[in-house]
Amino acid sequence: MNGLLVSLGLAVVGTAVIWKGSVLLERAAERLSKHYGLPVAVHGAIVVAVGSSFPELSSVVISTVVHEEFSLGVGAIVGSAIFNLLVIPALSALVSDRLRATRDIVHKDAQFYIISVLVLFIVFALGATYVPGGTNEAAILTPPLAILPLATYGIYVFLHQQDASEHVADESVDVRPGREWAALVVALVLIAGGVEGIVRAALSLGEIFDTPSFLWGLTVIAAATSLPDAIVSVRAARNDEDVTSITNVLGSNTFNLLVAIPVGVLLAGSATINFLAAIPTMGFLAFATLVFIVFTRTDLELTNLEAYGFLGLYALFLVWMTLESLGLIETVQGI
Repeated sequence: MNGLLVSLGLAVVGTAVIWKGSVLLERAAERLSKHYGLPVAVHGAIVVAVGSSFPELSSVVISTVVHEEFSLGVGAIVGSAIFNLLVIPALSALVSDRLRATRDIVHKDAQFYIISVLVLFIVFALGATYVPGGTNEAAILTPPLAILPLATYGIYVFLHQQDASEHVADESVDVRPGREWAALVVALVLIAGGVEGIVRAALSLGEIFDTPSFLWGLTVIAAATSLPDAIVSVRAARNDEDVTSITNVLGSNTFNLLVAIPVGVLLAGSATINFLAAIPTMGFLAFATLVFIVFTRTDLELTNLEAYGFLGLYALFLVWMTLESLGLIETVQGI
């Protein structure tokens, strides 16, 4: 009982530290984007998305390097992507009455995000079928395989760089860049510390309940590390900055899938994931992606009713993972 209370307390403290760092990061990133004259779409898809994705990146690095639990980090990334697609847009729509999208977001950011999901699944499949030692149960990810998603993200950055080159900056913004960069570094340190607490709590809970670390990554760590994305998107929606709210979600997910997981592979030299467990969860992520795109493209807005539908779908995902953890159902093989 004491171990459970300690683990829960560590999770709460870690989440609070992540929240504090996220608020500081959001403020610094916004001011730096204005100082350098970045367009709104680039600010949301690159600057804010990468900054708010630091918890997910930290979860992969800490899980792989410190705790040698790469599957925990992968579970956090996939679970975070599902949380970002279903919960964050729903909350953003509810606080602003409705969340408005644009054709550029749907046709560029959303479609490129679909590509990122496919690329990651291809990398997993190659690790299971073409890497020596890989099987239909264990996909072995190697540095050469990690280059594919990283190169894909390079193309994503290039496309946004082209948009930024055509943007005319507002020169009336007064920002002290040195102070904001310092605040950004402090925010990243706070977030990394909070993530370490969350990872330790998840590993402890896995031992207490005798459940796979992958499932705790999908749920507990995913929700906690998605807090910065939620803060950024909800506040942007409240301020009628719907473009930033949506592009932050898509940009963050793209970064997580194409950069965070490959970085973990490169740091570890090679890493093994449970391919049988990854297939259904990646399948649900693909389904959530299609739901997100269809509903945001319809009339280019997300209504309150649709937002409640998104939350219901995420609740269904949590029930599914809970039943798997308790061993009441076995739809996800290999765990």
